[in-house]
Amino acid sequence: MSLIPIRPGSPFGTQPERSDAARNRERLLQAARDLVAEHGVDAVTMDMLACRADVGKGTVFRRFGSRAGLMMTLLSDAEAEFQREFIFGPPPLGPGAPPLERLIAFGEARIKYVEEYGELARAAAEHSPQNRHDAPPVVLWHRHIEMLLREAGLDRDPWLLALSLGATLDPERMLHSLRSHGVAPERLAASWRELVTRLLKDC
Repeated sequence: MSLIPIRPGSPFGTQPERSDAARNRERLLQAARDLVAEHGVDAVTMDMLACRADVGKGTVFRRFGSRAGLMMTLLSDAEAEFQREFIFGPPPLGPGAPPLERLIAFGEARIKYVEEYGELARAAAEHSPQNRHDAPPVVLWHRHIEMLLREAGLDRDPWLLALSLGATLDPERMLHSLRSHGVAPERLAASWRELVTRLLKDC
């Protein structure tokens, strides 16, 4: 399993940037972060970003392609760090712990991720032309969960069970629980632990 590389300015892929292009990109991203902090994700538009960064609207669209591309780029560093943690990081999230402990840690880490970045993830998914369920990071999470189920000895259709487990960690679903129903993150984590523990208890 390997990291899904994320190219700045595009949801996925890799390509080196010139130093001046990288500086301009960071200036735009910092302006976007400031706008998100001030107004919330849903209020931020490409026009607002162009105005804040003092560039033409065409420059913003050439850099990010769309509003979804902007949101995905804002997510890219956090997503890359999350991938590093569960693929290469210390146990129990990373390698070295039993599969059940790693599954529990993965869900808990994902819940924390959604607490911090869920609104960006929702906005990126809503406006993206790509099926969010087929986005490379989502495919990677699914493969990771399936791998841990197999390591735990579960042989009852681990591919489909991994898909079902992944659905419980969907950002939109969790945000709805957190924001609309007032479910505490700790309660979501406890529910995840109960779910995967019961699933694997006989393996």
